[in-house]
Amino acid sequence: MAESARPVDVPPTLAGHHVTSPLRDVRTLSRKMVGHFLDTVVACRTMPTDAISGDFTATTRLCLELAVAMFDGADTGEQIARLEDAAAGWAREGIPLGVIHHAVHEGFRLGVDLVQAHLTAADLEDIKLASRRQIDVLEIITATISDAYVRELRAAAGEHHHAAHTLITALLSGHSTSTMARECGIDIAPSYHVVALALPPHPDEHDPTLDGRVVARRKLRRVQAALAARCGEAVLSLLSVDGGTILVPTTSVADAELDEFVEALSAAAGVAVTATVVGAAPEGVPEAANQAHQLLDTVQHLRTRPGLHRLDDLAVEYQITRPGPGREVLGALLAPLDAHPELLQTLTRHLANNLNRRLTARDLHVHANTVDYRLKRIAQLTGFDPSTPGGLWYLRSAIVARTYTTNRARDARGRGTVRGPNRGAKSS
Repeated sequence: MAESARPVDVPPTLAGHHVTSPLRDVRTLSRKMVGHFLDTVVACRTMPTDAISGDFTATTRLCLELAVAMFDGADTGEQIARLEDAAAGWAREGIPLGVIHHAVHEGFRLGVDLVQAHLTAADLEDIKLASRRQIDVLEIITATISDAYVRELRAAAGEHHHAAHTLITALLSGHSTSTMARECGIDIAPSYHVVALALPPHPDEHDPTLDGRVVARRKLRRVQAALAARCGEAVLSLLSVDGGTILVPTTSVADAELDEFVEALSAAAGVAVTATVVGAAPEGVPEAANQAHQLLDTVQHLRTRPGLHRLDDLAVEYQITRPGPGREVLGALLAPLDAHPELLQTLTRHLANNLNRRLTARDLHVHANTVDYRLKRIAQLTGFDPSTPGGLWYLRSAIVARTYTTNRARDARGRGTVRGPNRGAKSS
């Protein structure tokens, strides 16, 4: 019978029999199919025995029942709901979605072989209708499993995100306990690299043709994905589109690997990130986080290069830039040079060049003798000779204090008058 002459709700026939006739003994057929999966689908052999004998077999039977119901034009709401529950369970148990789909398609091939076992050329029109119904069945089963599986994964990810947020907040506030960790389902590491991270705006955030907030959130998601790929669920982070705090277990990333770790975050963000790190046991996380962010503040206001910075490398700069009379006194040492900007420029460049007068002269496009003359004038005006160890120490410290104070004041004015378009955007 031609397809157009057959009512939609009437089961198609093949070789004079209902298409579903070979599929109706679903209990026996499902057992045979599972046995076939174990023989032919390698990934299925790695599944737990109880999963194969229980849920997997039951779901194979369920798919057969769903296929029969769809071919018969019966209501399939109950079967689809049960299939969704099964797919959610597979997601929770970590059974790969690819294995599930492979088994579905393999079972579908077996069913098609049974249905078409006795076809003849006279069944051509029936084959057309049956084939379309078969595609519909496969589509419904595949879509139902995929949608339910992904929903469950997203829900689990949301639960983990909430648990991780709760735990890192507790650690940063000094209120974490082993009981809270068990409730969150996340183990507290014996020690952490406490990382303070600054994420600069991506160039596309300032593109007027793009939504800067969307660009910023995508940048953040890439960083979070890189963290998860590198450390799994062990890493704890509290981040916004501008940066934040990351607790990296020392068992996940060794100290020698931290530079590469930060480089990977830069690659993921698409911008050069700046980070500082301080090590701590769980009970020392609050103090370490405070120190790491203070060090990050110092690094940023000194306009230091992006990348990872440790307290050991910047201990002097960190101490000099702490608020107090010492910083003010050091910064004032350079006041006599305010009227001579070429002298201050020469001193800054000379220190950056590790006291190489020829390199300094080349950078400033002057003769080396001019550099010598300017250094002598600096000694006369400030009272500190850059050619002596004591004078050099004071002048270097004064440069650090002056640079930090000046840049911080400039940045504060900039934030007050020109607010970046995405500085307030936060990650949930």
